[in-house]
Amino acid sequence: MTRVFVTATGTDVGKTFIACALARELLARGLKLRVLKPVASGFDARSADQSDPGKLLLAQGLPPNVANLDATTPWRFEAPLSPDMAARRENRSLPFGDLVAFCTQRHAVDVTLIEGIGGVMVPLDAEHTVLDWIERLKPRIVLVAGSHLGTLSHTLTAVACLQARKLEPAAVVISESPEQPVPLEETAEAVRQRLPRVPIIALPRVTTGAPSAAAAAAIVALADLLAPRKPRRRAKKRARPSSRRAGQGGGSST
Repeated sequence: MTRVFVTATGTDVGKTFIACALARELLARGLKLRVLKPVASGFDARSADQSDPGKLLLAQGLPPNVANLDATTPWRFEAPLSPDMAARRENRSLPFGDLVAFCTQRHAVDVTLIEGIGGVMVPLDAEHTVLDWIERLKPRIVLVAGSHLGTLSHTLTAVACLQARKLEPAAVVISESPEQPVPLEETAEAVRQRLPRVPIIALPRVTTGAPSAAAAAAIVALADLLAPRKPRRRAKKRARPSSRRAGQGGGSST
């Protein structure tokens, strides 16, 4: 079973969009998935379908009802803050051990796809961050970054934090921001030059409707890195019928 963790350099850079698109692509390949966003803040139960957990469920063709939300995101907080601050406002806590145990439960799936919360260094409680969470899971890591001004520093800093724990991203996705100082590919190339051993994928912005061919190709490339397609089984060749008829000898009959 492959465990994939989608994290980011910060919030609102396209993490949920990429997790949803990746889930759809892996399901289309016939893989069995367990898709999780264990922790969510800024959650409004009145518009669950518009929330990040709701979008992940809809991407799998599942309704965002209470049962599915509980199975996907057991820690949901109302305040749009870091989990430690949001939990404190509700007199709740986020037990780190329970969080790790939830993500490592055994299920009959090919891929467990986990979307984190915020960026790599977001606090989960008084002692742990998202980075500690990733370190405990030892997953394949997708780091999502924007293409906005300042993203080079944010991206390289996030990668340095991961590498300091001996964690190497399986891919860095540069998700096109609404405003950017240079074209998307120029930013992606600048990151490639500084991270030559890490696959860098440029994802064009998708606003409404179906993604462009370039955006769809980027998601396919990401899926290929994380979970290669299952080899198709070759159909068994049917045995050819014998050229001789039953009961027919070597000569002709009259």
